[in-house]
Amino acid sequence: MPIAIIGAGLGGLVLARVLHVHGIAATVYEAEASATARAQGGLLDIHDFNGQLALRDAGLFREFTALIHHGGQATRVLDRHGKLLFAQHDDGTGGRPEVQRGELRRILLESLPEGTVQWGHKLTQVMPLGDGRHTLHFAHGSSTTCGLLVGADGAWSKVRPLLSDAMPAYVGMALIETWLRDADTRHPATAAAAGSGAMFAIAPGKGILSHREPNGMVHAYIALNQPEAWLAKIDFSDGSAAKARIAAEFADWSPTLTALITASDTAPVLRAIHALPQQHRWQRVPGVTLLGDAAHLMAPSGEGANLAMYDGAELAKAIAAHPGEIETALAAYEQELFPRSAQAAAEAAQLHDILYGPDSPHSLIGMFRQ
Repeated sequence: MPIAIIGAGLGGLVLARVLHVHGIAATVYEAEASATARAQGGLLDIHDFNGQLALRDAGLFREFTALIHHGGQATRVLDRHGKLLFAQHDDGTGGRPEVQRGELRRILLESLPEGTVQWGHKLTQVMPLGDGRHTLHFAHGSSTTCGLLVGADGAWSKVRPLLSDAMPAYVGMALIETWLRDADTRHPATAAAAGSGAMFAIAPGKGILSHREPNGMVHAYIALNQPEAWLAKIDFSDGSAAKARIAAEFADWSPTLTALITASDTAPVLRAIHALPQQHRWQRVPGVTLLGDAAHLMAPSGEGANLAMYDGAELAKAIAAHPGEIETALAAYEQELFPRSAQAAAEAAQLHDILYGPDSPHSLIGMFRQ
């Protein structure tokens, strides 16, 4: 029974790896041309109650611990004037160590047999054949048939329509990414405000959030509750104009904080936030299922990558536990997936209100102190 996994993100790779650990072959089809075709983003906090469990199932926990960015769990909350309101140091016991997404992906890729990931395979069409089998057509003209199809292909999944009519909807929030390189030397006051881990300078409806990365990099997310029409008026191809327009929303904020916008070493990158319904689920369709953002896209809460990896490990273990009974395995996996996803999505929405609601930043401080 050929197993096809669409998407070589963390969730799809964990699925392939845990299947491999159990002696089950799978093929991962990825649209990107190679493992290095695109930068893989910044730091991820990997949680001891889901992401780390998946890495243990994958037999990669020791390799994971070698990647930990020590000090990354430190947390600071500031007001718009740059006044420190709350600080928590990283003593190594927080249960959410930070690692580089690209390095985590690398150890997963290196753990798979050669040829497991088929690069340059952009899925364009899926044709059901009956009995749970599907033919997959790719942009370069090739096709293949599988007995199990897993959509690990993110927010705009090509596999999801086989199961569900749900489409991601804009949640009213955008994150704009910026970067300061060599921040300790070139922008010492801003680097000091950012601290060694995560920094939240937030107010109702907006915020400047950052994370310290290795080699003096401060990676920031500028949060704005704005409609899509407002965002559409900003020309993000003109970096200087985009920075000026975004900074104008923080005109009365400390220059130490707004430097994360105005002094960015690259043009700002827009990330409009979309989500699936909190209770997203589907009826069992033979031979196909979803994991990660394809199954439960939600507002950023620190859980996305963790849930995707956990989904992948749980699905692999269900398949291994029911040899020759793939529908039983998928039903067991989805029975656990749906309530887990709904709870995480509800918590993500609650966190959005804590961060940007009327009581911000004190609501966030209260959450940390609890």
